[in-house]
Amino acid sequence: MDQGLPYFEKFHKKYPKVEDLAQAPQDEVLRLWEGLGYYSRARNMQTAAKMIVTEHQAVFPQSHQEILKLKGVGDYTAAAIASFAFDQAFAVVDGNVLRVLSRLKAESTPINSSKGKKLFQAYADDFLSQKDPATHNQAIMEFGALQCLPKNPKCESCPLNDGCEAYSQGRVSEFPMKIKKTYDRLRFLNYVYLHHDNHTWLQQREAGIWKGLHQFPLIETATELSAEEGSSLWKQELGLKSWDSLSIHRLPKHKLSHQSLLLSIWEIHLPKAVSLEQVKGSNKIAIKDLKNFGLPRPLRKFLEENQLTLPLQ
Repeated sequence: MDQGLPYFEKFHKKYPKVEDLAQAPQDEVLRLWEGLGYYSRARNMQTAAKMIVTEHQAVFPQSHQEILKLKGVGDYTAAAIASFAFDQAFAVVDGNVLRVLSRLKAESTPINSSKGKKLFQAYADDFLSQKDPATHNQAIMEFGALQCLPKNPKCESCPLNDGCEAYSQGRVSEFPMKIKKTYDRLRFLNYVYLHHDNHTWLQQREAGIWKGLHQFPLIETATELSAEEGSSLWKQELGLKSWDSLSIHRLPKHKLSHQSLLLSIWEIHLPKAVSLEQVKGSNKIAIKDLKNFGLPRPLRKFLEENQLTLPLQ
């Protein structure tokens, strides 16, 4: 919540009406979202705004079924909106709810399995207060966040410990159970940050986790490049024989849920006499304008930490 609230306020100020968000340039939306990650959510949110405008006359739909049709809205979000906004009896199932229910029932079915998702939704539906579903949903999520903690839960003072199967069996720490997944994909991304008369080059990603964001020209390699390998590669790619200077910035490993990225930024300063316009499908822009483009968080952080968005004197 601490991380998300400032973004909510920025979006609400920039787009006070759903029509404003629907009509906004996608680059602008992604720039506002920058730093939160999961950029597909920003794109989905804008698509949902367009659906609300075109299909619902700019009025948010009130039925659970129609809410679920909105782009990017799944079972959890639809149930939350239906219960909190419209007081409808749909059970919210998030990580906190899964933890509470799995311990109460000492349920060994993995929560991240297909069977588990259906089973725990059924448990939550059965457990839900029909009279006040909004308060119930809020309460069980809060209960998991404050009482039934992932580590060191407050079992001795828990008002539900008499009916908690995991507690009675002395197995609280075993729940919830999950299918362990290992993600060991390692990718090596090489970006070239060119300086040419206070200009650089950017390209817009067309796919992947950072779809729609802008980045420096990129080459992905199977392993990390040495200084010699990288220098040779960029000379070949850019059609250059030499440059004024080259610096290599090895960024900290960027871990995602399903992969790890090792980013190297090859900062190359070119003499003014060089004629270079097209670079790997990129566009030439003024360095001072980098602040106007949505960039992946590692690239933005790199620029800010090295104060590289300022024109060179």
